[in-house]
Amino acid sequence: MSNDSTPAELTVEAGIARVVLSRPDRRNAFDDGLVARLSEIFAGIAADPSVRVVLLEGRGPAFCAGADLGWMKSMATATAAENAASARRMADMFEAIATCRAAVVAKVHGAALGGGAGLVAAADVAVCADTAQIGFTEARLGILPAVISPYVIARIGPGAAKRWFVTASRMDAAEAHRIGLVHAVAAEADLDAAAQKMAFEVLQCGPEAVAGCKSLVDDVWSACALAGSMEDGFSAVKDYTSERIAAARVSAEGQEGLRAFLEKRKPRWAQ
Repeated sequence: MSNDSTPAELTVEAGIARVVLSRPDRRNAFDDGLVARLSEIFAGIAADPSVRVVLLEGRGPAFCAGADLGWMKSMATATAAENAASARRMADMFEAIATCRAAVVAKVHGAALGGGAGLVAAADVAVCADTAQIGFTEARLGILPAVISPYVIARIGPGAAKRWFVTASRMDAAEAHRIGLVHAVAAEADLDAAAQKMAFEVLQCGPEAVAGCKSLVDDVWSACALAGSMEDGFSAVKDYTSERIAAARVSAEGQEGLRAFLEKRKPRWAQ
């Protein structure tokens, strides 16, 4: 049965936060409670420097099947202002996940539909069961994948996003991997091991470097997109990227990493 008093659960051990969507009889579908709980969890993770990796997964037969039917029914009769406020809360939740200082690894099984597919795109790394089905299914309900669109377009590009948005069809794991929505596919029995392997790889990296890599990608992507051409984009970010690597080299973490390399040992953060 669903655990709506705790629609998502958090445990932290050895630098890894495990965030589990726990509304299994609702296929972990979104409602106000789940949105609020995920926002709360990721706000806490942002304030906890001991967390270096987040494993995001769903309990039961599905990762996340999108919006809860009862929630959608209530939104259909809500005012425009109420709908706008609800959508903004969800947008804030996705932003908290995407900008989390720790690396976020989505462990995807069963169905990941609508907002659930948005979670896949908002994560830094997505590992998918070979039996999973993923879809941006909003248009079949006469609505739009609006809140999740920035993360999907950044992940798979505008051409692929249009194809999957306007058909609202489901893709299998192989197609999701081909278009870059997920980064690895594993047999369902091996999914946890595959996700743990990704988490272990992150734990070999400097925590500040991981957070810096995330912001670097976002900043460079935004600057190049605004520049209008590849050549102008490269020019626009040249000073910024030079400053970022210079600052990293002289930081405490950068100095430790270089010393460890020269001394042929693991840096102090590596597990």
